[in-house]
Amino acid sequence: MAHAVQYVEFGGPEVLTLREVTSPAPAAGEVTVRVAAAGVNPIDAKVLSGLRPTGPITAPRRIGSDGAGTVVAVGPDVEGVVLGQDVIVFGVTGTYASHVTVPVTAVQPRPVGVSAAAGAALGIPAGTAYQTLRSLGVGAGDTVLVHGGSGAVGQAVVQFAVLWGAAVVATASPRRHDRLSALGAIPVAYGDGLEQRVRAATPQGVSAVVDIAGTDEAIDVSLRLVADRHRIVTLVRGKDAAALGIRAFLGGAPDPLTPRQQQLRAEAMPVALALMAAGRFSVELGPDYPLAEAAAALTALAAGVDGKITLVP
Repeated sequence: MAHAVQYVEFGGPEVLTLREVTSPAPAAGEVTVRVAAAGVNPIDAKVLSGLRPTGPITAPRRIGSDGAGTVVAVGPDVEGVVLGQDVIVFGVTGTYASHVTVPVTAVQPRPVGVSAAAGAALGIPAGTAYQTLRSLGVGAGDTVLVHGGSGAVGQAVVQFAVLWGAAVVATASPRRHDRLSALGAIPVAYGDGLEQRVRAATPQGVSAVVDIAGTDEAIDVSLRLVADRHRIVTLVRGKDAAALGIRAFLGGAPDPLTPRQQQLRAEAMPVALALMAAGRFSVELGPDYPLAEAAAALTALAAGVDGKITLVP
């Protein structure tokens, strides 16, 4: 029997319960995946709490958008995926579960050598990073400042930007500087004097900014460093972006992603998987929790841990 984490009211992690559920047979264009690992993302807590509006709850809801596992059922009109194939799942709802039935467009084959946990950690971080940098037109000759570079999205931003020929400066607490250096970024500490430290690290100047920290310091420093505000994007202060004249993708932005931006997020999955299989892209894995302890996983996420948290059914 399948199991899934559900909630019937908005709130903190304590409103989550693990329930026995019916796993529907896949319809045309769908597959059922037995989940081996589910990625835990900050957006999960925001949706659960109601901070990210999703409308009134009229029936039990499931949670989680990223996962990895094995295809155990295939519906009609499915191409490119077969029974028994290891895949990742992205951009869906309900991966905090033992099984999930999703459109075949929401899965990608998982290469040999890419673990289930690593595959489950890719969806939101890699998709967000790839789409953001492509939308900014980042490439060779750019110098990118990443505020909040040591988190999952920040590390993906650093890696893609470096692979595409950009120089990268990333903020983090000093204890995380070694990780950023290993990924190819110049780490700098946030706090008083940030602008001076960034200027010292980038005599050529900064040409683009990705804000994943959302602090006033991050925004203020970015505005002083980059004249072209179209090349400053925040992923967390979307409601303030228009007034500041900068860009925002999700993170409370009033406008949804465009079809092209959605396409870029999906495009990121096979790219990231191929790079990972070749040893050119990595995710930092943190603790894993049993599916029944999803509430504890979200509590740990809020408290702050190094590396990506995953759930294991």
